[in-house]
Parts: sequence; C-alpha cells; structure tokens
Amino acid sequence: MSIISVKNLSKTYEYHRKKAGLSGSFFSLFKREKLKTEAVKNISFSVSEGELVGFLGPNGAGKTTTLKMLSGILYPTSGGAEVLGFNPWDRKPEYQKQFSLVMGQKNQLWWDLPPQETFLLNKEIYEIPDEQYKKTLDELTSVLDIKDALNIQVRKLSLGQRMKCELVAALIHSPKVLFLDEPTIGLDIISQQKIREFIKKYNQEQKTTIILTSHYMEEVEALCQRVIIINFGKIVYDGLLSDLAKKYTDNKLIKITFSKSVSIDSLKQFGQIIKSTEYSAEIRVAKEKCSQIASQILTSYQVEDINISEVEIEEVIRRIFEEKV
Repeated sequence: MSIISVKNLSKTYEYHRKKAGLSGSFFSLFKREKLKTEAVKNISFSVSEGELVGFLGPNGAGKTTTLKMLSGILYPTSGGAEVLGFNPWDRKPEYQKQFSLVMGQKNQLWWDLPPQETFLLNKEIYEIPDEQYKKTLDELTSVLDIKDALNIQVRKLSLGQRMKCELVAALIHSPKVLFLDEPTIGLDIISQQKIREFIKKYNQEQKTTIILTSHYMEEVEALCQRVIIINFGKIVYDGLLSDLAKKYTDNKLIKITFSKSVSIDSLKQFGQIIKSTEYSAEIRVAKEKCSQIASQILTSYQVEDINISEVEIEEVIRRIFEEKV
C-alpha cells in the first residue's frame, strides 16, 4: 500500500538578477531581469507503508525542496502528490497531525527554554491526551537517553543532545510519516551512531514510513535498502541500494593477499592498481573479465587469499552525482 505517491511533481523558482553597484540598484527599480531555476523537474515515485527510503543527491539537487512540498510548506509549480491520502499543500489539520519534518540545520526547539517546554507546546498543538503524552515521552527519552536534559535550556545542550530532543519533539505525536532531512549533520561519530540505531529501531517497531536525506553513505547503508537518487532536479535512480553497483559500474575489485613478495609492476597487466603493498594488492578490473583475471592471478602467483567484490557504493554514487542529466 502506497503511503506517499508523487506524480510529475515540479517546482520552479523565479528570481531577479541585479547589476552591481549603485547604478545597478537604481536601474533595477525600473527594470529587473527575471530568471527561473527548476529545482525539481517532473519527478514521480511512491513509498509503501513502513518503508525507510534514502533520498540522495548533491547539494542543490532538489531533495529539501521535495520534502518541503510533501510537508505542505511549498506549493509545486505543477504535478501532484498524496501523503496518507491527503494533498499536502491543502495543509489540513488532519494531515498535519500525522507527519513530521526534522531538518538537521533548522531547530524547532525554543532556544532559551528547556526542551520540556517545546514538548508541552507540541502536546497542545497536536491535542495529545495526557496519558499518551507521558507514555510516549518516557519511551522516547529513555531510548535516546536524554532524561537529564529535559529541564536544561536548549542553548546549553550539546549538539547531540539537541538533535535527540528535536527527534522527540517530532515524534511526540507518533506520526505515521517522518521526513528526515540530514538529521545527523555535524554530529560526532558516537552521536551519529546512536541516532541511526534509534531511527532503525523506531522504523521497525512503529512501522513509520520514513524518507531520509543524508550525505553520509555509512548512514544510508546502515538504514536504507531502497534509495531514490535525484540530480539536477530529476530522479536518476530508484531501486535497491544493493543493485546500484550492478547498474552503474562496469568494474569489480579483486583484493589479493600474497604469501610471497610480488612486484607491483607485474600486476598492472590485469587492471588498475588501487592499493598495493609488497604482499597485497587491490585491482580494479573489467566486470566481464573478472573470473578470467582471478584465475590467471591464482595460477601465476602464490596467493594466500583472494576476494572479489563490487565497487563501493560511495564511489558509485559519487559517479552518478558527477554525471549531468
């Protein structure tokens, strides 16, 4: 069952170019050059109930614009979308009570107040019964280990504590759909790991439908089986993360450990040397010749261990980002 359905969605921004200097400012009072930029170009996709989908793309690709349209913050230029059966930009209260948007670079917590005050405010906004509120708050703060931070001013909390509190504020009304826009940006490794573990567990237990944007490939690999890649406003891939390498690369990696010292120059005949030492090497080879080359290496050298793998996902996605649509 599709919880999120997007059809031919587009968003175009209009802006004006001003010439430099005082004369340019004076000229722009009477005549301004109008320009347009297409942030999102005719995209279509659907997300099923309980899915955790990675929404990937370089800066300016259209990720945040898409999430803002699905949240009802922005109106599209054309196309349509349904989330939980609602048109997002109708901004109906019934819909607003069933989703949340967490943006890693924008806060919803009140800076000079303790997080507890924001939670109480959200309780009233979402009309959460007292018993349900206390139960949900206790569960979330226990799992995220932030009970001691609830009565401390937000500005005095660490970045990791603030991000955890942002998640609590977003989940206090138990939304059915959650949009996460770079939720771990700027956090240290330990805080990132804890938030990832929480998101994964929450998705599995609550069956909440989640769209996640992130620039951390470790995060995407840990959380998402399916990814949607957007570049220059267009969707260039929608499928399993594990299938990316098969579709976008013609190479494989052969990693070899030798029992005797080997001349690296003698290995160059097989492919591109990525890494090498006296007793080991990592070689990029053509996919169709991989088995043949591995066999040649085994017969030509004293091999202690050999491993054949796909090119790393991070490198594949970097290659996609660099391609022009």
